[in-house]
Amino acid sequence: MKIVINHIVLQQIETKMKNILLSFFLVLSFTLSLSAQQAGNKKLFRDSYIKKTMLKAFDWQQEHPKHPLYDWTNGAYYAGVFAAYETLGSKKLYRAIYDMGEANQWKPGPRIHHADDHAICQTYIDMYRTTGERKMIEPFIQTMDKFIETQPRKNNVERIVWWWCDALFMAPPAFVKLGMTLDEKKYLELTDSLFRETYDLLYDKEEHLYARDLNYKWNEPGFEPRKEANGKKIFWSRGNGWVMGGLVRIIKELPEDYPTRDFYIQNYKEMAAKIVSLQQEDGLWRSSLLDPDSYPGGEASGSGFYTYALAWGINNGILEKEKYLPAVKKAWIGLNSLIQPDGHVGWVQPIGADPRKDFSANSWEVYGTGAFLLAGSEVIKLDK
Repeated sequence: MKIVINHIVLQQIETKMKNILLSFFLVLSFTLSLSAQQAGNKKLFRDSYIKKTMLKAFDWQQEHPKHPLYDWTNGAYYAGVFAAYETLGSKKLYRAIYDMGEANQWKPGPRIHHADDHAICQTYIDMYRTTGERKMIEPFIQTMDKFIETQPRKNNVERIVWWWCDALFMAPPAFVKLGMTLDEKKYLELTDSLFRETYDLLYDKEEHLYARDLNYKWNEPGFEPRKEANGKKIFWSRGNGWVMGGLVRIIKELPEDYPTRDFYIQNYKEMAAKIVSLQQEDGLWRSSLLDPDSYPGGEASGSGFYTYALAWGINNGILEKEKYLPAVKKAWIGLNSLIQPDGHVGWVQPIGADPRKDFSANSWEVYGTGAFLLAGSEVIKLDK
């Protein structure tokens, strides 16, 4: 029996075979790509990789100084450097911190009541705890005594000491560290009082976020606040990153039975839940938290502080691992995508007071590196 196959049928069979092969190779390619990506992401969590990347970021930053060593920018940077020193035990990290302190004569900045000029003292106290050298904290003690003696009047909006949310990273951790180190309640009580004033002034209890200052505060009588393009409130990513980083560094110091510890923990947990809900698909946060579409691209400094604060909460049993660990892992992967080949932390928003778009892979600041080092110092502990 002779079988005759129509030419058209042959073409149809051939086309189907090609489609099947194409689909097979597409699936294979996707599977291999996904496997490679997963392997690459897994590498980001190895101790050896985290340490290497932290050191590379530190090395680059040390070669590119930018601000006076007592400046708030370096207060954030050296907080990260000390955390990296605790993590890595590197002598060159220790030497860099010691040399900074010596160059500053272990002094705060010149403004007695300005939170920014107290930020660097966090690292002085950490170094004092390591070495026992009193010279590292004596100038800050003298400044604090003058601060208390000449404290501005209270119950007056213009006179509130910490009137911008960034201040909650700069000064409170330094005050609390000093109070715990010297067993001096007056520094702790001062922190409670001033922090609560800022909380009452700037914390939005509906959004669980902080306005940067009164220019962004809603529901003030006779005042029309600024809005984002989508009509929503303006909440600056790094500003709230400062607050979360500050809360972590306060809670870390306070004993379990401290009277106001629960207040700080409640504030921290409310913010943590909100921040995770605003994380973008790439694991990062946009410069403006409630209008991410108007600010494309992840911003390194805010994202770094969130990664640090959330990872710390997991490591210390304050945040539920099941809920927050996936967010921290996504954030760490996203942060590493911002590290440039030479080691510098790119995509850092420049100094400012509100969300901005004028940054790129070449945009860096010392506080961006500090946030990355803080994040790495906690991410490396996650599996432990």
